[in-house]
Amino acid sequence: MKLLHRHSTPRLIRRLQWFAYPLEYLEMYAKQYGDTFKVGGKNSPAAVYLSHPQAIQQVFNAPPEIFDSGRGNGALNFLLGDNSLILLDGDRHQRQRKLLTPPFYSERMRAYSQLICDLTQQVTNEWQIGKSFNVRTYMQEITLRVILQAVFGLHQGERYDQLQQMLTALLETIGSPLGSAVLFFPVLQKDWGAWSPWGRFLRLRQQVDELIYTEIRERRQIDHPNNDILTLLISAQDQNGQPMTDEELHDELMTLLVAGHETTASALTWALYWSHYHPEVKEKLHYELQSLGDNLDPNLIAKFPYLTAVCQETLRIYPITATTFIRILKSPLEIMGEQLEAGTALIPCVYLAHHREELYPESKHFRPERFLERQFSPYEYFPFGGGNRRCIGMGLAQLEMKLALATILSRFELALTSNHPVKPVRRGLTMAPPGNLRMVVKNKLENVDKKLTKNISDSRKD
Repeated sequence: MKLLHRHSTPRLIRRLQWFAYPLEYLEMYAKQYGDTFKVGGKNSPAAVYLSHPQAIQQVFNAPPEIFDSGRGNGALNFLLGDNSLILLDGDRHQRQRKLLTPPFYSERMRAYSQLICDLTQQVTNEWQIGKSFNVRTYMQEITLRVILQAVFGLHQGERYDQLQQMLTALLETIGSPLGSAVLFFPVLQKDWGAWSPWGRFLRLRQQVDELIYTEIRERRQIDHPNNDILTLLISAQDQNGQPMTDEELHDELMTLLVAGHETTASALTWALYWSHYHPEVKEKLHYELQSLGDNLDPNLIAKFPYLTAVCQETLRIYPITATTFIRILKSPLEIMGEQLEAGTALIPCVYLAHHREELYPESKHFRPERFLERQFSPYEYFPFGGGNRRCIGMGLAQLEMKLALATILSRFELALTSNHPVKPVRRGLTMAPPGNLRMVVKNKLENVDKKLTKNISDSRKD
């Protein structure tokens, strides 16, 4: 393991690099120091970035009790709350994970398949032939409606409208490049009034908190069962027969709202971009969709191999989070022959792992076929993290990506307004397509384009 010590690059410079140019930062240090490198460690805590599959496997399979993972993610406390699964360790983490997991089982997800398709249609009904639109705006609208209806069970009404408006505004305050800075430089977290960035965030968060707590209290009084995730979480009990408190429910709901809305919107935006930047990808997706004829069964669509491969490649080439959550060692651990001391922060790097040339030849090229040609291990491909910290909403996010993308492609012929390559930008703690990415509606596909079908069939024979 090659080590990069703090004195070679001052901490402030590293933080500025990580904030402004995160992917370039990772590539620069990996090229200079190898696939496992260390920063800090002299006058500040050491952090080790890992991207070798063997190192990733050792971290994901290590006993969870040797890590302070919750403390490693403490920077998210201001947004999610003390009781968020992401910020817990030990018995509390295990308890919350057991309570939260059942609503996300695959059989439960099938109940939301038609909802995702219906909401995608509702949102995109606004699109008009010849008109361009901001891609992210509409993808966020889809994913937020899915969260509000599938998780909260809210379909319409004043609280639905308020949550939709307030949550969008809240996330925008920390999603812009300037707003993201408050996450990396705590000195900027100062309340200078309602019009200051941090002051606006605090006031919006308070309004969102009040809406969520009111919904929880009212839902506890409802006797008839609902099919939404909030109802299931309210009725869930741990092994001692104890349900979650209002505070625990609030923090987990905030986690689902933030993690399940913003990230999936970014992934969907990328999927639309890539499938139109490479026209042959879009044609193959059309061919696969047309195999169902008029029977666009969501449960069958979700199993399409090429559609699945496109979504997998989308999450590989530009993963929404460049790294997994941080794990801080409570005791020494050996990784690939190197002894790491207690207090070291381990950072499995999704982006670098997904661009290892021996695993993904021509890794900068978007090629879904690589996922049809072989199966990658959970230490080679892990866009949702791994070990006991893998995202519990992974199944819902993947289902939403596939069904929303398929629904859009089955209804519209779209085109990018510019063929210039698009690069990720920072959006809060995540990486996302630029907020100004636009597409234009060329046609509405009420009927199958037979010429297109023939062309694709001919290309398949070749």
